[in-house]
Amino acid sequence: MAVEVSVIATSSLGDRSYLASDGQVAIVVDPQRDIDRVTYLAGAEGVRITYVVETHVHNDYVSGGLELARVTGARYLVAAADEVVFDRVPVSDGDVVPVSDGVRLRVIATPGHTFHHLSYVLDEAVDGGWQPVGVFTGGSLLFGTTGRTDLLGGRDAHELAQHQHASAARLADLLPDGTQVWPTHGFGSFCSASQADAPESTIGREKQANPVLRLAAEQFVTETLAGLDAYPAYYAHMGVANTVGPAPVDLTPVTSADPAELRQRIAAGQWVVDLRHRTAYATAHLTGTVSLGLDGPMSTWLGWLIDWGTPITLLADTPEQVADAQRELVRIGIDRPAAHATGTPEQWTTEPTQLRELRMTDFPALAAVRAGNTPAGPPAPDVVLDVRMTNEWNTGHITGAVHIPLPDLPARLADVPAGTIWVHCGSGYRATAAASLLTNTGRHVVVINDTFDQAEAAGLEIVTET
Repeated sequence: MAVEVSVIATSSLGDRSYLASDGQVAIVVDPQRDIDRVTYLAGAEGVRITYVVETHVHNDYVSGGLELARVTGARYLVAAADEVVFDRVPVSDGDVVPVSDGVRLRVIATPGHTFHHLSYVLDEAVDGGWQPVGVFTGGSLLFGTTGRTDLLGGRDAHELAQHQHASAARLADLLPDGTQVWPTHGFGSFCSASQADAPESTIGREKQANPVLRLAAEQFVTETLAGLDAYPAYYAHMGVANTVGPAPVDLTPVTSADPAELRQRIAAGQWVVDLRHRTAYATAHLTGTVSLGLDGPMSTWLGWLIDWGTPITLLADTPEQVADAQRELVRIGIDRPAAHATGTPEQWTTEPTQLRELRMTDFPALAAVRAGNTPAGPPAPDVVLDVRMTNEWNTGHITGAVHIPLPDLPARLADVPAGTIWVHCGSGYRATAAASLLTNTGRHVVVINDTFDQAEAAGLEIVTET
């Protein structure tokens, strides 16, 4: 039977894991921490997991590899050069791993994203020989890009970028053009230098489309390092967790908080996070909460914004939404929220004065105000605050706007000029999070709940940084 490869996507973190099988036994590559998704898929396909492999020690999520290997009895392959404190099967460049009579893995050292990064070529038996089907590239060769090289510290970024270029070239030289490329990163993960330019790819396509295979080494290094933006602060904790061996997850419901407890937690400066859509948050929310809806990358922004270890309470419409949020959070090492509450904002307080609204508008309204028109709506802005990332700002921003990236805002609230603030991002998600932080300090804020590509069309002047 031909080998089949199934994708297990974690869109909230921008990553993919894989289950590859010959119909009887299976390999799992770079699993997330909530391994029940993997075991369910293996059960549905009627296959037994015999190998779990890691391409590298991950910086953007806590791995489920160790626990998956434990519960399935699979062999756990980790780079021999990586210093970990748990039992594993150490593998190195050139190793061949026989999975079954018809499937094998070949280990190829592809340093760049990390120093000890490995890729795994998946071969299937054909006419008495072996033929490569695809290659699991982790954070090495991605779709139209590569994994970023600065996550181990800026001082190593240049050397790792050189390695990244050489590793991509090695894969391109070793493998036929028709070989499938199966990366872990590149679908929204901050681990990638830029985002994927296609939903799938081959070695041949990457030769045509990927800068790492089209540019000379030094040009690639220069352009790659120049294009790197900030990455989430919680990444500092992921590598540590993955080298010591992550504990099993506990996704059972957390304790329920009544209005008095919610009030106490807010007063204590803890994070009480409203998981509802931002338009529902704008209609009514509990004073002192932060908007991070489940419709966006909640865990990424929450993990980036909080002081690590701060107690977190979750608010949602339903228990199912709280459960979804718990699953998202364990992937980045936030194991147990302190409490939760479900229902409506009116049920979360006994004091109606604790409820608050948040005004929303759009870019045409901002253009109208700047043109001197004053249609009915929110008060005119004294400050237009752009909370997008630096690369987004440099590509184009509204004339006269103030720029503070959302991750920097908690430490820079005092830097926002006085007056009414109209805040925007690329879609409204980050702007609403920023607005909730600002209003919690007593500022008057209006959210531009609109996509940034509508700003110029609305008549606003857009400038770029040179």
